[in-house]
Amino acid sequence: MCGIIGFTGLDDAKEALIDGLQSLEYRGYDSAGISFFEGSSDKIDTIKTVGKVSCLADKVEEEGNMETTCGIGHTRWATHGGVTEVNSHPHTAGRVTLIHNGIIENYGELAEELAKEGIKPVSQTDSEIAAMVINYYYDGNPVEAIKNATKRFEGAYGFCIMFKEYPGEIYAIRNGSPLVATHYDGGSVIASDVVALIKYSKDYFVLQEQQIARLTKTDITIQDMDGREIDPEYLHVSWDIAAARKGGYDYFMLKEIHEQPEALQKTIMPRIKDGMPYLLDDGIDDDVFKNCNRVVIAGCGTAMHAGLVGKNMMEKLTRIPVSVEIASEYRYADPIIDDKTLFMCISQSGETADTIAALRLAKEKGAKTISVVNVKGSSIARESDYVLYTHAGPEIAVASTKAYSVQLSCMYLLAFRMAAARKSLVDDEIKELVKLLKKTITDVTKLLKYDSQIENISTMLHKASNLFFIGRGLDYALSCEGSIKLKEISYIHSEAYAAGELKHGTISLITDNVPVIALATQDNVYGKMISNVQEVRSRGASVILITNAGVSVDPALCDHQIMLPKMDDRFAPFGAAIILQYIAYYTAVGRGLNVDQPRNLAKSVTVE
Repeated sequence: MCGIIGFTGLDDAKEALIDGLQSLEYRGYDSAGISFFEGSSDKIDTIKTVGKVSCLADKVEEEGNMETTCGIGHTRWATHGGVTEVNSHPHTAGRVTLIHNGIIENYGELAEELAKEGIKPVSQTDSEIAAMVINYYYDGNPVEAIKNATKRFEGAYGFCIMFKEYPGEIYAIRNGSPLVATHYDGGSVIASDVVALIKYSKDYFVLQEQQIARLTKTDITIQDMDGREIDPEYLHVSWDIAAARKGGYDYFMLKEIHEQPEALQKTIMPRIKDGMPYLLDDGIDDDVFKNCNRVVIAGCGTAMHAGLVGKNMMEKLTRIPVSVEIASEYRYADPIIDDKTLFMCISQSGETADTIAALRLAKEKGAKTISVVNVKGSSIARESDYVLYTHAGPEIAVASTKAYSVQLSCMYLLAFRMAAARKSLVDDEIKELVKLLKKTITDVTKLLKYDSQIENISTMLHKASNLFFIGRGLDYALSCEGSIKLKEISYIHSEAYAAGELKHGTISLITDNVPVIALATQDNVYGKMISNVQEVRSRGASVILITNAGVSVDPALCDHQIMLPKMDDRFAPFGAAIILQYIAYYTAVGRGLNVDQPRNLAKSVTVE
C-alpha cells in the first residue's frame, strides 16, 4: 500500500504534489518522492528522501524554485527492499519514470531476463523492474509500451508514468490497485484515493482495470487494451475537504471517534421506513435473503471482527448458519459454496486485495454477493451483486473507528431485513429491534463524554508489555476488535480470548499485574463471565471491567469498572467499541506514539 498522485495543469506541480502526498500519507510513510518536468522542457527531475512527506517538502524547498506544471509523487509503504532513498519512488529507467502501488509478483523472473540484456537495477524494488520493462518496450509510443509491458506483469499495480518525450503528460494504468482521477479548469489530477482530489473537484471517476489514461492540462482520455476510447462514469463526493482534515483534534483517530454518531445517523436513518429496515433504495430486495440456506461473511482485520458480530445477530434472528472467514485464507481453502450461499464481504476501502479475491471466488461458484463498503465505485462495490454503502466519510487514521461502527450497523440492518424476509420474526419484533438500533446513536454520543475517565484508567497500561482481552458471545467478538486496536497503535502485545477457554491453557499466561480487560455486557453469560474475572484476579491480574449500567460488583474484583449507559445487551457492541477505542487511543498517546501512523502499517491493504 502506497500513496500516489499525478498532476498536470496550470498551477505549480510541486506544490500540488506535496499537498496531495500529505493527504495520502496514511497510505504509507516510510519514504517519499516526486518527479517533474522542468518547465515545458523534456528534462525530468527527481527529488526523494527517507522519512515522511514533511521531510520531502523540506528537501524540495532546499532544491530551489524550479518551475513545473507536471509531475508525479509517491509516499511509500515498503514491501520489496528496505527503507532507503534508492528504494523510494519515483523510479527512472531510461526514458521512463514511474510511481507504483502494488506488487509485481514475477519481478525476479523479469529481472533475470533483463540481466541477460545487460540491464540491471540499482534498487531492490519490484517497481524499478516494472519501469525497466516498460522502458524496454518503449519505442516512442507510450501506449504501446504500456500494453506490451503489462502483459508481462503478474500481480497488482497502479502506475503513473511519465515519458521523457512527452512533457506535460502523465499515463496511468491499474490492475487491482486503485486509481481515481478528475479534470477541472486548472488541469488534471490522478491519485490512489479521492481525498487527494477533493481540493480540486467533488466529481471524479474510478479508472477501471486494464484501461490506459492519458492526462494533460486540457483533458483526460481513456482507452482500453484494444484501443477503444472510453467515457468514464463520474461519481460525486458528498463530503467536503474539511472532513479529511483534523479540525482541531490532535489526531485523526480522535476526530474519527467523535464522528461516529454522525456516521451512524447517515448510515442507519435513510434505511428505516415505517419503522422497518428498508434496503430497496440500495437495490437489495428480499429474494436474495429468501433464496439462501447459509451465509458466509468475509473480511480482514477490523472488517472481519464486524462480521463476527454480524454472525451472532443473523444466526439468532434468522436461525440459518453463518460462518465468518478470514478473507486472506478463504480463497486458498477450497471452500464449500454454491448458488444457495449468500456471500457477504466487508471492506472500508472496497479495495482490500484478499477480500476482492474471496469475492471473485464466491461469484465463480455461483453465490449471490452483498458487499458492505465505504467507497463508491470501489472494486468490491463494482463486482458485487448488491452493495450496502456505509456513510462514514473519509477515515484517515490507520486504526479504524467510525468505519467499524457503521459496518456493525449494516450487519444489524441486514440481519433485521433477513429476519423480515424469512419471517423468522414478526414485524413488531423487528420494529422494536430497529428502535434499539436507532437508540445506539444517542448512546454512542453519551459515551464520547467518557474520554477523561478512560484517559485516567489507561495510565495503568502505559508500561505493560502483555495484555489480554476476555469476553463471551458478543463480548468475545468485541474483545477481538479491542485487542487489534490496542496492539496496532500502542505496540503492546495483546490477545483476545473467549473467557471460557481460560482454563484450557490461556490462564498460564496470567501473572502478577498483567492487565486484563474483561467485557461483561451480556446478560445470559454474566455470571459465568464474573467467575472468569475472579479466576484471573486470583492469579494477580490487574482488571479493567466493562459492564452494563447499574451493575454493582465487589470492588476487590477489579481495579476499574467502566459502565455503559443502559443498553439492551444485544446492542452493547456499539457502546463497548467506543470504550475500547478510547483505551487504545489514550494508551498509545500515553506511550508517546504517533496514533495515526503506527509503524509498519498502512490504511488499506491493496496487495496480498
